[in-house]
Amino acid sequence: MSDVHADLKQKMIMAGKVLVREGQDDFTRGHISARVPGAPLLFYMKPHSVGLDEITMDNILTIDLDGKVVAGSARRHSEVYIHSEIYKVRPDVQSVLHTHPTYSVALSASARPLTASSQPAALFYEGLGLYEDTINLIRTPEMGAGVARALGPHRAVLLKNHGAVTATVSIEETVISMIMLENAAMIEMIAAAAGPLQPEFPRADIEQLKNDISRPEQFTINFDYLVRRVR
Repeated sequence: MSDVHADLKQKMIMAGKVLVREGQDDFTRGHISARVPGAPLLFYMKPHSVGLDEITMDNILTIDLDGKVVAGSARRHSEVYIHSEIYKVRPDVQSVLHTHPTYSVALSASARPLTASSQPAALFYEGLGLYEDTINLIRTPEMGAGVARALGPHRAVLLKNHGAVTATVSIEETVISMIMLENAAMIEMIAAAAGPLQPEFPRADIEQLKNDISRPEQFTINFDYLVRRVR
């Protein structure tokens, strides 16, 4: 295994520990993946039956874009098609994450959109998809393709009454985006419960903030900080 492949797997391992520390775990049900460097038709993925914080160098699977395991002996997640179908249509995406964060699920079950009621929410301003086809697990390529369509060009999509998916250019950005989405959903639901929301700031102001907080180095800095907390 080359250093670049080993480093990417190690980053997946640390991402899992960070996600659990940040409350993104749901027993063994969440899963993260990363496209294999130099092999865009393959991706590494967390296996079934282990927690996000139990990912190891030995149990990470290598999977193709048809959802078939090509390396590794662990059990594959049945929702592999969330990952494979997004990778098929989004060559820019290098990492995909699916979890069941509480406030994001609650927001998806409500009739509310995510407004720019907080700084984390600005990251998803006019850029959050919604998949509404089913509450069930995404266990077929067709269902995965539906999630990919709902995601569109964005970094995140809510799965109605189910969970959330983030998909970006790096593990760092994908993980931090999910944490920020859950923070934004929590603030949205709390603010909405307190009464009518105040008007949003002007579009230009929100778009400037979105630009400022979506710079690649911001995701790396914040991911590295969270990694230091779990070491």
